[in-house]
Amino acid sequence: MQDITKREDIENILWTFYKKALKDPKIGPFFTEIARIDLDHHIPHISDFWEQQLFYTGDYKKNVLQIHQNLNSKKAMQKVHFDTWLELFSTIIDENFKGEKANLMKTRALSIATVIQLKIN
Repeated sequence: MQDITKREDIENILWTFYKKALKDPKIGPFFTEIARIDLDHHIPHISDFWEQQLFYTGDYKKNVLQIHQNLNSKKAMQKVHFDTWLELFSTIIDENFKGEKANLMKTRALSIATVIQLKIN
């Protein structure tokens, strides 16, 4: 397996993640009922976020914490939701990539989830 080296790798991870996450009974409703995300619109934005996290492109301008605080105000996010998200996200990375950037993506996901949990509760 190769490492994450470009935006297309990030997009592949995200498309795979969301296809599974939308069907997950624990976290799916956050995407389908609360945020009502349109993947064709959402994937480019979240790809900007992860591209910035991994390659320091600086293209992402939204406030991730505020987005999740808004979601939390509509439906409370609990530890189980973050754990489910992290497990699914990490599994998809592990099934498709191996290396420094793959590890960084998983580490950043854990850090971000931890900070968001602390800030919304």
